[in-house]
Parts: sequence; C-alpha cells; structure tokens
Amino acid sequence: MDKIAFFLPTRKGSERVKNKNTRPFAGIEGGLVENKIRQILATKHIDEIIFSSNDEICIEIAEKYSSDSRLHIIPRPNELCLSSTNLQDLICYVPTVTDADHILWGHVTTPLTGAEEYDKGIELYLSKLHEGYDSLVGVTELKNFLLDKNGKLVNNTTNIPWPRTQDLEALYEINHTMFLAKREVYTKQKNRLGKKILLHVMDEIHSKDIDWEDDFTIAEVMYKTLYNHE
Repeated sequence: MDKIAFFLPTRKGSERVKNKNTRPFAGIEGGLVENKIRQILATKHIDEIIFSSNDEICIEIAEKYSSDSRLHIIPRPNELCLSSTNLQDLICYVPTVTDADHILWGHVTTPLTGAEEYDKGIELYLSKLHEGYDSLVGVTELKNFLLDKNGKLVNNTTNIPWPRTQDLEALYEINHTMFLAKREVYTKQKNRLGKKILLHVMDEIHSKDIDWEDDFTIAEVMYKTLYNHE
C-alpha cells in the first residue's frame, strides 16, 4: 500500500482568536492541538503525521504523544509561519519533510472532523484514483439563494425567478477539513489540489471550522453535545 502522511501545521500568533490552538477546549487541556492529534492517531489509514509548528506550546502538547512512531514533530522555519507567508512557499515545503506517496493536509481548527471522517475521505480518494483523480478536497454543499455583488442570483439555472431551493444548482464551499493529493501534485504542480479534483461532500457539523471567537464557542458546544462530554 502507498504511504499516506497527514500534514498538520500550526503557528504562533493567532490574530483573530487568541491562543486558539492551545487553550482548553471542551475539557481537553491541550486544546485543539491535543484533540486533533488524538483524532489522527485513531485513524486506520494514516501512516505518518507531520506536526509542523514554530509554537513551543503546541510542540510541548504534541510531545505527549511522541511515543507513537507515526508522529513526527518538525519545527518549522519562522519565515514559513508569518501571517504574510505565501501559501505557495509552505506548499513547496511540505514534500521536503515527508516521502509519503499521498499527503493529507488538515487543520486543528476543525475539531469535529474525527478519525471516521478522515478515513471516509481517504477511502473515497483511493477508490477513485483509477478514474484519473489526483486529489480530494472536503467541501460543504450550498443550496440556497446566492447573489453576486450586483444582486444577481448566481445559482438559478431554471427559468423560474424563485425556484425551490432543492432545484437550485449546488455550489461547494471548501471547508478546510482535508486536502488530499498525490505527492506529485506538490512536487510537479506546486499545489495541494491537482488537475482532477474529487469533491468530498461533508455535513456541516463535522466540517465546522474555527475562524473567529464565536466559532470557538459554537464548536465547543457542538463537540460536547456530539461526544457527550460534560
């Protein structure tokens, strides 16, 4: 079987949500970092975890799980951890720290995306490689009335001004749960999504992303409810 690596980046200095990666989350002392490492270690198909960070606290939390040989903690150069860092530079960096055949890029800020969700995505991806797909991305389906800046409805392909929402053309929002691609997508295309992308449609609960302080609070409530935490 081809080797699959999970690339998990964090960095110092969250600007919108203070200490979001390391402050306690839903009763988990090590916060989003500890939660995500636990989730990845529980997967069936991940052979290697590359935890890439310049944050000493994040690294200290990750080191609690260093006894598992799949986890590799790699301090990331500070120039690749700036708010001004070009994502392209980080993408080109990834294949230098793993020799995996396939790379899944995920984030600690999707705390409800657990082992089962990752395994489903990987299994779907592997089942479609023979059809020419070279990458997969987690998405959430949007079927609502969506307007452009001029107020024009952009996803109505019917001849009815107000069709049923289920008759609108579906659009898909990248939810940042997973970007899964062949190694050559990184090395040759210098991208984390390739030329033939498979959309992995997920429900809103498991794809919740923390980007703002309110998101942190909402995700914590959802997590406690979903996993029956007090």
